[in-house]
Amino acid sequence: MPSGTNSPAARLAALLNRNRLVELLGRFPRLTIALVGDLFLDRYLEIDATLDEPSVETGLTAYQVTAVRNSPGALGTVMNNLAALGVGRLIPVTVIGDDGEAYDLLAQLRRLPIDTRGIVQDSARQTPTYTKPMRRDDAGAWRELNRLDLRTRSPISSQTEESLLARLDEAFGAADGLIVLDQIAVEGEGVITPRVREHLAALSRATPGKLMFIDSRRHIGRFTFGVLKPNRAECQRAAEETGLDKADVVAAARWLARRTGRAVYLTRGEEGILLVEPDGSTTDLPAIPVSGPIDIVGAGDSTTAGIVAGLLSGATHAEAGMIGNLVASITIQQIGATGTATPQQVLGRWDEASK
Repeated sequence: MPSGTNSPAARLAALLNRNRLVELLGRFPRLTIALVGDLFLDRYLEIDATLDEPSVETGLTAYQVTAVRNSPGALGTVMNNLAALGVGRLIPVTVIGDDGEAYDLLAQLRRLPIDTRGIVQDSARQTPTYTKPMRRDDAGAWRELNRLDLRTRSPISSQTEESLLARLDEAFGAADGLIVLDQIAVEGEGVITPRVREHLAALSRATPGKLMFIDSRRHIGRFTFGVLKPNRAECQRAAEETGLDKADVVAAARWLARRTGRAVYLTRGEEGILLVEPDGSTTDLPAIPVSGPIDIVGAGDSTTAGIVAGLLSGATHAEAGMIGNLVASITIQQIGATGTATPQQVLGRWDEASK
């Protein structure tokens, strides 16, 4: 790796030195983090291609599932990563069903340092589930086939929404900071309804010193508060909705930061993160180079975990962004799973990348 001052190793050391990283990671166990948003069950079906057999009824190939793996997804992916990083307590606020998928999801959540009192179960709702068939290719690598999505495609009831808001207030008051994950694209069908978004805005105004970190797949431009983390496409969509030039992603990120009065973390895949401050200044936070096969599923959620844990531990905006990049560089190398990273792995990756 080049040894110049502009090399990736030099940039990493300048933005986040090792002693500082050790100090910040050591504070993670003292954190309590609340989370609100869409919680899914990720269900992986491992298919053994050598056992394929034809269906007598249809003549189509019947895939043979030899193992089933369940894991919390969406908001659960963020929680998996926070727990792996050693965060002491997590308080999710969400709505799931009262069905078999909920049973499997809650069984997985109980393995994490989670207070489940913020989870509303509504028998009229289907627990959101991503079913992911996984099949090995001829080279032995896992490949994900077409995903099967299951969720309720209608708004939550007003009664459930009331219960959700009450639990949100309680969790926000008990936590050091809050992560908002707006996963479901259709407005009103997920946990972050227009009313919940308005309530979050009121909480942010009432407690401006408490971190509220927001990730929204389709509606980032509708959040006028909090620290936002859009990717390029989400930033472009926000620009287009407000009449800005969607081709100028940096200008759109500057507009978001100016409007919220908070930093914006614009994620750019292999180019890393562009940190945009409310005054319009920017800092390039380079991605950590990796080699070999990668799986980017869940990379954004692992980045969120690293950034938020860093910010709540006293990191600067840039330091927190680099922690997010370090975490993501580890999780994308875990094929066929939404990966996690431990503090030891994060330090190990810093050591590798700084050479």
